[in-house]
Order: sequence, then structure tokens, then C-alpha cells
Amino acid sequence: MDAPDRLAATLALDESVGRVRLVSPTRARALDGLGIRTVRDLATHFPRRYIDLSRKAEVATARIGESCTVEGAVHEIKLKKPKPRLSLVELSLVDATGVLMVTCFRQPWLMDQVKPGMRIAVAGKLEFNYGFKRMTNPYLEVLEGERMAEGMIIPVHPACEKISAAWMRRLVGNALAAASGLYDPLPLELRAKYRLMSRGAALSCIHFPHTMDEVAEARRRLVYEELLLLELMLMRESRERSDGCEPAVHVVDGPHLAALEDAVPFELTDEQAQAKRDILAALAAPQTANHLLLGDVGTGKTVVAAFALAAAADTGTQALLMAPTEVLARQHGKSLGPLFDAAGVTWEVLTGSTSPADREAILARVAGGTTDVLIGTHALLEDDVAPRRLSLVVIDEQQRFGVEQRAKLLAKGEAPDALYLTATPIPRSLALALFGNLTLSYLKHRPHDAARRTTFVHQKADRGHAYDAARAALARGEQVYVVCPLIGQDGGERDAKAADGGSGGRRREADEEAYEYAAISIETDDDLAGDDVAAAAKEASYLQTTLFADYRVELLHGRMPSAEKQAVMQRFRDNDTQVLVATTVIEVGVDVPNATVMIVEDADRFGLSQLHQLRGRVGRGSKSAEVHLVSASKSDAALTRLAAMVSTDDGFELASYDLSLRREGDILGNRQHGASGLKLVNVVRDGAVIEAAHADAAAIMAEDPELELPAHRALAREVRIMYAHDHVAQGG
Repeated sequence: MDAPDRLAATLALDESVGRVRLVSPTRARALDGLGIRTVRDLATHFPRRYIDLSRKAEVATARIGESCTVEGAVHEIKLKKPKPRLSLVELSLVDATGVLMVTCFRQPWLMDQVKPGMRIAVAGKLEFNYGFKRMTNPYLEVLEGERMAEGMIIPVHPACEKISAAWMRRLVGNALAAASGLYDPLPLELRAKYRLMSRGAALSCIHFPHTMDEVAEARRRLVYEELLLLELMLMRESRERSDGCEPAVHVVDGPHLAALEDAVPFELTDEQAQAKRDILAALAAPQTANHLLLGDVGTGKTVVAAFALAAAADTGTQALLMAPTEVLARQHGKSLGPLFDAAGVTWEVLTGSTSPADREAILARVAGGTTDVLIGTHALLEDDVAPRRLSLVVIDEQQRFGVEQRAKLLAKGEAPDALYLTATPIPRSLALALFGNLTLSYLKHRPHDAARRTTFVHQKADRGHAYDAARAALARGEQVYVVCPLIGQDGGERDAKAADGGSGGRRREADEEAYEYAAISIETDDDLAGDDVAAAAKEASYLQTTLFADYRVELLHGRMPSAEKQAVMQRFRDNDTQVLVATTVIEVGVDVPNATVMIVEDADRFGLSQLHQLRGRVGRGSKSAEVHLVSASKSDAALTRLAAMVSTDDGFELASYDLSLRREGDILGNRQHGASGLKLVNVVRDGAVIEAAHADAAAIMAEDPELELPAHRALAREVRIMYAHDHVAQGG
């Protein structure tokens, strides 16, 4: 193909999807509902699975309980409505050996598409009841009208009500035809290095393969391309943020840092010491530092960050430490304040509840440069927070903040160094994929003297065991958390059996289809519904008047006024309150060493990583701790998933398991910057490819930071197109 034709094919990728043959205005609107607006979107609308017709089974020999493909003729098809709002299509499929009954729920349009006498193929799990072998809601393909060779592999693309899977396959084929012969953005050197097929061949093979080996090779090529483009985008952003600026070169052997080392009342673990060295080396380098400290719960991230803050004071500059909640910001002040005082580092805490007079005085000291470290919440983002010379920004639980918020904080200085902290145990592969522009340090192990923590899983009927453990802890003078996710509760009255065995309420069983991996976001001050507040209050009231009548029970949730939250937490810290009924507002950072038992209601509705962070709130002192996870679901899948919490206390191991079940964004709590470009990447399976793409992107940026060489111009264009709507910001 001539160069002009290749250019035209490449440019066609980013034209409107309406350019594709057979995409009418009606179909274009339906595609828009799937997020498909350009030819590129349609060409990268990848199959969710494949059906291999070469592995057909006959009705008579097909084995019950196994998945298979059966091909035959439609003998009869009927539309039934067993309930007013429920329709089903039932058809009988006949081959040379017998009859297969097929039931398709809520697919009435099949009556228009399938007629008696047509040859069809169905793929699904075989069942036996009412005297027949059956399939329920199988994938169904009409064979007439499409010449399908024996052994052909059928791609199953995500479809919608207006566009069937068969029509989607046809439209995708037309999109590939519109862009046939397009340029390959990968340099020939990289394609040869990894023996990758061309982009055009990969798109063709992943959509319309002849063998599953072709699918694997096509996917390998496209995954590498996705990751290389993402890593290049992240690394370019990191470079652009410091272009034209004079980053501070921090002093890392000054008196404040030395005094802080003497003031810390314990010896750092090997991992903490290594992370400290990594961070200080990044701060002392002439380039702007962007460092991510990933620490499992209870591993001591905050004290490591304190050394970086002291280095800013030694440099004669200032630092900001932003936390997601006022509870956590004030806790940082309480834990770090005495260490800073001993090291001669001046510090302040600024939150939304700071009085106007105190706020004015704090801001004046910050603007005058007399405050070394300002700890705060979102209040630090206000325009009147103007440090005299900001050289370091530390963002705790960085995934809790939006891209714009992180960028706004960084904009308060001239290319300040950035240190991000997260207790979300992100495996290295995911960290590289999402934060390829950051250097990384890990804290995976709790200090050797940390208390032992044991986790138990209970079904609703056995939840009394959890509350027995809570009462025993209270009798020993210890404290208890009860966590309520507050999703889908019906507020029904409790039954007598619950009163005998524990605090169980008559709540709906979990709907596995709806809740199996429900996205429960980390609570903020605004996202708790009024009905949920009432339900939480009712839970606290019930516990106070029944099971824990001899102790003080209080409620903590995100909708409370800040001052009230602070008061509740302070009473719990002081042991004036023995039982804290809380939403996930307690998930991050709350530190009460005397709390030794946690009960998590409806634990099956949380992700494993979030449960792991929750249980990190207990066992923070010298006493052994127990975590009781109460499952609303009886399904094997839910109980198996929770059993992983019992088998390991390693957050990174749990995160890898969680990632095999859930989307990356669910692990992190929100969609991360750049992740939208990853359609095929699986961070558990593709760890080696992520490492390779990261290394290759770094090599390309070292050789050609502007991507101006002829071999890199196509890459530059792809990065620009793929991430045109993403913001330039670190850590996001």
C-alpha cells in the first residue's frame, strides 16, 4: 500500500463512527451508549469471549454440567410470559442424535431472528431437567446466511439491545476495513525485539481469529502497545511538570533530620530504612522527585514520610502534608507533632473546622515562611494557602484525591518534589501500569512486635459468635468497632433469634448478581445517604440498649459535622466510648491501640483490599486482635473470597487475588488517570509485559524525550490522541 493510502487509513481511525459502512444514525446512537464514537473505538471494541465451533458436541453424548457447543436445526420456538414482567423464549434444537431444549430469558427479539428450520449453534452449560437436556441463556448464533467454515471461531463482542452480537461483529469488521493498511506506531526495533505482529494484523486476529493461538499473539501485541503508550504519557507528564523550573535540591543530612532520627522512639524496620533512603535520595537529586510509598496497613508509612518533611525544613523551605479526612489530619498532628517539636521543626494543622482567627494566623505564618510543615485536609487547596517557598508536597492516601486536586496542590510551588502515600496494597505490576512516572518504595511487613491479628468468617446465622467475642473484649477493658456498609438494608425489625445470638437484623440476603463485587467507595463527607445515616443510627441504638447496654456506644459517619466527628473520635481514643458503630470513614488511618475487635457486617459486599484496610484499625497496640467478617451471602463464591482474608494477612497477596476478580479501578477506589486507555491489560497476568513496556518507555524517553525522531513520531501521535482528555498531573 502506498504511503498516502496508509496515511488515509491511519487518519480514518479517528473519524466519526458514522463513517463506517452500515452504521446508520440509529446504530450510531446505540454505539454512543457503549462509549463508541469513533472508528478507533469500534476497532478496539474487543470480544469478551470466543466460541470454537470445532469443539461441537452432539446432544446424545454431551455431558451434563459441562460447557459445550451444539449445532442443529430449530424445530419449534415459542414466546412465553410466566409473569407479567417476565418473558422467555423456549426453542427445541434437533440434531441427528436428539433434542436440546433452549431457554432464553428477556430476549423476546429472538422471535424475529430465529425461525423453525434455521440452523443455529448454541454454546453454554448443559443441564438436565424435566426429561430433557437443556441450556439456559446460552450464546446463540444463526448459521444460515453466514458462510461459516467448519472449525470457525466466533468472537462474541459486547452488544446492546439495539445491536446484537452478530451485528456488532459485522460493524467491527467494517471498521477494520475502513482502516485497512494503517501505519504501525510501534518502532520496527521493538516489534522485532518481541516478535510482535503488526497492529493491523493484531486487530484482525483478535476480532476474527482462525485459531486461539492467533488470539493470544494478537492480544500480546495490543497489550504491549497499550502499556507502552501509557508509560510514555506518564513519563512525558513527569518531565513537563518540571520543564523550565528550578526544583529544590533538598538537604538530607541536616540538623532537623538528625534530631528527628534521635526522637523516633523505635528502630526502623529494614523496609522502613530502605524506603527512607530511597525517598531522601530522590529529594536530594537535581530532578523533580515523584515518589510513591506503598505500605500495607500498620507498616509505618507516616514516620517514613516525616523524614522527608524534616529534610524540607533543613533546606529552608516548606512542606505541605494533605490527608483525606480531618480525623486523619489531626491524628497526623498528634503523632508527628511531638517528633517535630523534638526536632525543632515548626508545624501547624489547618482543616475546615479551624476557626477564622486561627486560620488567619496560620496562613500568615505560612506565607511568612515561619511554618516548616503545614498539615491539613482539602483546606490546603484554598487559594489563600500560599507558602513562601514550597519544596515538598506529601499526599496521604493519594488515590482519595482527584487529579485536579493533586495538581492544584502541586501548583502552590515551583516544581515541588512530591511524595505520595497509600495504604492500598497495589501489586508492583498495577503500580507500574498506573504510576509509571513515579519511583516506588514498598512496606510489606508490619513491625516484628506488632500484635497478632486473627480473622474469622461467619454467616448471618452464626454472627452471635462475633458479638460474643466483642463482649469478651469489652469485659477485658478493650474496645470494639462495628462496621456497617449500609447497602440494601430494608430497615426491618429484628427477630427474637437475633436478640439471643447477636445484633443480627432481618436484612435482605445479598443479591449475588447485583452485589457480588459491589463498588463501595470510601466514604467522604458527602456520599452517605440520609436513609443510611438513619439505619446506622438505628444500629447504634439497638446495640446500646441490648447487647452492649453496660458500655457506651457511639456512631461515626461522614455526614456528621467535623467538630462532632472529632469529639466522637476523641472519646473513643480516651476510652470514654467503648463501642464505635461506624461506616467506612474509619477505614484509613484511625489509630486506637486499645481497639482489639472489629465486626464487619455484610462483609461480602466489600472488596478484599478494602476489608484488609478496615481490619488494619485493630491490632495496632500490643494486644492480640480479632476481626469478624459477617457474610450476608451464602454463595460459595462469596464465602471463598472471604476465606482469603482468613488465609493471609498480606495485603499485597490479597490485592493480587482481588485483581483477579475485580476491575483495577475497584481496587483503587476510583478511576486512575490514564487507566481508560487500558482495554486488554490484566495486571495479574501481564506483569512481565508491564515491566518490559516500562523499561522500553524509559529508554525511549532517555534517547528522545520529545519523541521527535522519525521512528518515534507515530508513537507521539498515538500518545497525543489516546490521552488528549487526561490532565497533566502526577500520581493520578
